[in-house]
Amino acid sequence: MSIIERKLEVPSCYIAGVFGQFDEHIILLEKDLDVSFVIRDDKIKITGEDEKVRLAAEIIKKLVEFAKKGESIDTQMVNYTMDTLKKRQEKKLQDVNGDIVTLTHLGKPIKSKTIGQSEYIKNIKENVIVFGVGPAGTGKTYLAMAMAVNAFRKNEISKIILTRPAIEAGEKLGFLPGDLQSKVDPYLRPLYDALFEIMGSENFEKNMEKGLIEVAPLAYMRGRTLSNAFIVLDEAQNTTTQQMKMFLTRIGFNSKVVITGDLTQVDLPSEKCSGLKEALRVLGDVKGIGFSYLDRNDVVRHPLVQKIVDAYDVFENRKEH
Repeated sequence: MSIIERKLEVPSCYIAGVFGQFDEHIILLEKDLDVSFVIRDDKIKITGEDEKVRLAAEIIKKLVEFAKKGESIDTQMVNYTMDTLKKRQEKKLQDVNGDIVTLTHLGKPIKSKTIGQSEYIKNIKENVIVFGVGPAGTGKTYLAMAMAVNAFRKNEISKIILTRPAIEAGEKLGFLPGDLQSKVDPYLRPLYDALFEIMGSENFEKNMEKGLIEVAPLAYMRGRTLSNAFIVLDEAQNTTTQQMKMFLTRIGFNSKVVITGDLTQVDLPSEKCSGLKEALRVLGDVKGIGFSYLDRNDVVRHPLVQKIVDAYDVFENRKEH
């Protein structure tokens, strides 16, 4: 391939965000695409093979677009933008960082950061029940809870119910002191933490006292009809078949349900089938139920999390073969 040069101009007000601290984003692109950048004030010269230079220029242009929208650009966003444009999915990339789901109590916008997350949010808007399945760090629970808070703030529902099965993650916790609530709180702590961040602890506590927000183990759902509520079932891979069926048949009128889980992290005894895994097979053709499958490309935690997910996938595939 021929070596070419391409010149670009980045508005000075966006340079810090697009280039990154100590030009870390530029260094990342140089290493991954095997191109070289020469930066002079707000002007960039990109040198390398034709296709790679064109791709590098498209990435810079897209990052400038994000910066113009007020987005905070980090290495995860740079990597994701690069991977997406490599796959020629630019049109889908337009939906990323699009609509704001809701604001945290500090005014920080909560948005989708990947194509998978954007489609997940759309699925929740359009369906009564949505299954969000994917590895750790894909935002499946956090975005579901943000959608719940948004519906609550808009008075679309009157109550938020967050639940998960109380099962130990491969370790025996033994006797826990205190009343029943203090015994189950450790299982529910991740849900509390997310709500604190979105709503603020004071607002959360006030609505908890009024009974408008409920965080409870899955066993507490038995015998109830859950109407006019936004219900999130987290860690659903640890439900049994009976628990999943019990939960799904609790749903009343004007309710929305999001069920999240990671089928690579099932903590049930080996002889028990995951209720989530079975539900995905049984309910695949039922209208009104949506399915979102997030993957390693949707991981928005530390870049190492994506590598860990990949490493375990490779290991599991080797075991199966």
